[in-house]
Amino acid sequence: MQRSDSFRIVISKDIMSVDAKTVDRLAELARLEFSDEEKKEIQGDLNRILELIDKMSEVDTDGVEPLIYMTDEVASLREDIVKQQITQEEALKNAPDKDSDYIRVPKVLDK
Repeated sequence: MQRSDSFRIVISKDIMSVDAKTVDRLAELARLEFSDEEKKEIQGDLNRILELIDKMSEVDTDGVEPLIYMTDEVASLREDIVKQQITQEEALKNAPDKDSDYIRVPKVLDK
């Protein structure tokens, strides 16, 4: 069994599983709220994902090159051309909160 302070993923016989405490911690970190029924459903989904990963680990990948790109096509790049679509005054005209030069937004991070 493997355990950390934040998460608990049980490993037995090479199969991992997620417990309810782990779902609660993930929800807390993601700032999400779930009903008990939703938590059970998410726990089941996460355990099915881990089972799939365990199943995929059985595949022999010796000699298989890692896939870096999905296609061999090369992306065509375009020149970056600066175009003034609207003036600063026009951009600020519909802003809900502004000062003389900038759009003001609410503070979202505390230091």
